[in-house]
Amino acid sequence: MIVNSPEERLLSADFLILGGGIAGLDLALRLAGNGSVILLTKTEAGESNSQYAQGGIAAVLDPDDQLEAHIEDTLVAGAGLCHPETVRFVVGNGAKSIRRLIDIGVAFTRDEDGGYHLTREGGHSARRVIHTADATGKAVMATLLERVSQHPNIRMYQDQIAIDLITAHKIGRFVPGQPNRCFGAYVLDIPTSRVITYQARFTILATGGAGKVYLYTSNPDTATGDGIAMAYRAGCRVANMEFMQFHPTCLYHPSAKNFLISEAVRGEGGILLRQDGTRFMPHHHPDAELAPRDIVAQSIDYEMKRTGDDCVFLDISFKGRSFIEEHFPTIMAKCATFGIAIDKEPIPVVPAAHYTCGGVVTGLDGRTDLDGLFAIGEVSHTGLHGANRLASNSILECLVFADATANTILTQIRERPRVTQPTLPPWDSFGTDGQCGEEVLITHNWDEIRRFMGNYVGIVRSNRRLARARHRIELLQQEINEYYWDCQITQNLIELRNIALIASLIIRSAIHRKESRGLHYNTDYPNRDDMHCLRDTVLPILT
Repeated sequence: MIVNSPEERLLSADFLILGGGIAGLDLALRLAGNGSVILLTKTEAGESNSQYAQGGIAAVLDPDDQLEAHIEDTLVAGAGLCHPETVRFVVGNGAKSIRRLIDIGVAFTRDEDGGYHLTREGGHSARRVIHTADATGKAVMATLLERVSQHPNIRMYQDQIAIDLITAHKIGRFVPGQPNRCFGAYVLDIPTSRVITYQARFTILATGGAGKVYLYTSNPDTATGDGIAMAYRAGCRVANMEFMQFHPTCLYHPSAKNFLISEAVRGEGGILLRQDGTRFMPHHHPDAELAPRDIVAQSIDYEMKRTGDDCVFLDISFKGRSFIEEHFPTIMAKCATFGIAIDKEPIPVVPAAHYTCGGVVTGLDGRTDLDGLFAIGEVSHTGLHGANRLASNSILECLVFADATANTILTQIRERPRVTQPTLPPWDSFGTDGQCGEEVLITHNWDEIRRFMGNYVGIVRSNRRLARARHRIELLQQEINEYYWDCQITQNLIELRNIALIASLIIRSAIHRKESRGLHYNTDYPNRDDMHCLRDTVLPILT
C-alpha cells in the first residue's frame, strides 16, 4: 500500500526501511512475510539512483565465464583495497540473485538464440552484464514496486525525509557498558511540515549515495547522503568516503540534467574523441575505452584541462541506427530531445559524480555499530568496492545484501521473538523561531559547497585544495548548525545539513590518505603506496 501522508504523529512497525530503491524494496519483500514493514521514500515511489541504472547487473551466468574471473576483475578495479571475503561472498551469490529477479518477473533482454543477452563493460574480462535494454534499473524497480504495493504487510509512505535516528543515547536510555541501540527515526512529512516519529525493532538504511554534494552528478536530487550523515551523527563508523566515483560519461548539454550515458555504450564499441575528432584513450591505458572507470574519468579530466574544452565526445554512430535502437533506445530517445542524433554524430560527455564507494561500515550481515540498525546498498561500506567500483556491481550488491540482511534479522527474531520497545518522546522543536524567512542563506550555502567540492575535492586533488576545502566546510558547518537549531525544520535545511557533513567526511578522508589510488588522486602524493597505505579510511566515531 502506497500512502502520501500519515495521519498519526507516531507510527510503529516491526521493520522500518528508509529508502525505496532496489535494496529497500527487495528487503521489504523479504521481510514482509514475518512482520509489518514501513518503507519511506523521500519523493514519489520509484525515484532513486536505482531507477536510473542503465547498464545492468554483473553476474557469472555464461558457462564460459568463471567466478574467479569476476572476483579478480572486482579486485583489480578496487585497486588493492577490496575486502576479498566480501568480494567472494557477493560474486558467489550473483547467479542466485539474478534467478530470483527472473522468477518474480523481470524481463531481461534476450539474444538471438533465446538466451539472455550479456554485455561487457569497462573492467570486465568477459560478457557477464545481464540487462533490460539500456534501462535495467527502471525494469527491476517496476517489478519490485508492483509487488511491494500489493503486499498487505507493507506500508509505503511517500514524501518523507528522515531527520535523525532515534537512539538509546538520544532519548536518555543509554546504559554505560551496554551497546547503543536504534529505535527508529524522526521524519519530516514534507507535504504537511509535521515531524513523525517512526518506531521499529529493526531500522534499515537503504538511502543511497551522496552524489549531490558535487555540482555535476548523474544522481537524482534525492542523493544527499542522508543515511550516511544520520548514521555518523548517531555513532556509527563511516569509511572510505574519499572514494567518490565519477562516471566518465554524463551527457553534456545546457538543458540536460543528470543524464547518464551508460558504460555499455563503450562496452559495445563506443570510442571517446577529442573535439578535433581524434581518439585519446589508447594513449592513457592499454584497455582504452574499456579501462576501469577511474582511469577513463581521469583521462577525460586530463584531456579537458589540457585542451581547455568543455567536454569530450563519445561516438557509437558507426554501429548504425538499427544496432543503436536495439541496444540503447532510452539513450537514443533522450539525446534526440536535445537535438543529438547519436546514429549520425557523437555524444558530448563530461565526468560527473556517480557512486559513493564509501559509507556506513557494516559486516556481511548488514549490521552497523548500533544494535537494531542495518545498512544496505550504496549507503553502506562492505569492502566490496575498495578504491573503485567495478561497473554493474552496484545492483548486485543491493540484491545480495538485502538477502543477507533479511536472513540476519529473521535469525534474531527467532532467537528472541518478543522485545519490549520503550515509549519514544515526540520531536522537540523547543527554542526554534519558526520560519526564519532566509531561504537565500540555504541556497547560497548549498551552491558554495557543491562548487568548491567540484573544484577542490573532485577527480584531481592536492594538499592545498583539500586544506582550503576543509577551512571552508568548517566555517559553513558552524553557520548551518546555528541556522538549524534556530529555525523550523524544512527539507532544504535537512539536506543542507547532511550535505555539509558529507562534504566534511569526504575532505577529512581525502586528507588522511597520503597516496593516489583508484578514485583518489592527489598531485602531492601521485603514486600508490602499498607499503604504508590505509586499507580503510575509518573516521573517528562521534561521541
